[in-house]
Amino acid sequence: MSKVKLAIVYYSTYGTNYAMAEAAAKAAEEAGAEVRLRKVRETAPAEVVKSVPAWGEQTEKTAHIAEATPEDLIWANAFLFSAPTRFGNMASQMRAFIDTLGPVWQQGQLANKAASAMSSAQTVHGGQETTLLGMYATFMHWGSIIVAPGYADPVIFASGGNPYGASASMGDVNDAVLASVRFQARRLVEFAGKIAA
Repeated sequence: MSKVKLAIVYYSTYGTNYAMAEAAAKAAEEAGAEVRLRKVRETAPAEVVKSVPAWGEQTEKTAHIAEATPEDLIWANAFLFSAPTRFGNMASQMRAFIDTLGPVWQQGQLANKAASAMSSAQTVHGGQETTLLGMYATFMHWGSIIVAPGYADPVIFASGGNPYGASASMGDVNDAVLASVRFQARRLVEFAGKIAA
């Protein structure tokens, strides 16, 4: 199997998607992938972020993580995006990052790479599935090859049964969710290796 270079790109307001991204990174590394864990740039005004204690604390906690760049996706042969839902769509911070990728997309540098996504929402039915499908629509435009978890492992049923991608309720990254995240990361690495071979 070819060496998998996985870019995990996330946005996390309060830490849920960060926890999921970290778990995915560890599982992918254990599966043999080289991983870059990257956060997207915060677009909310600093005074707004600081006015919400949990948001400000999360920003400080992850200050050491590099911000995602188009170069990270050029480097990678697989992507895993994770973002919370906002009214059934990905958070605007993730969308803003994606919107910077036009030049590399036009050059075909995102095509034929394995891609998957994860999400969270405040409630169980708060928009995770539509957010994931929205990210997958973007990946299809890029020409990426979607590797969703499906119902390919019993952990999907235990974590709430989302075949589109691991998802969690805000702040509830429990053992079942983490098992789903780890399975999805391993599956992505497996198929990315086959595609790159």
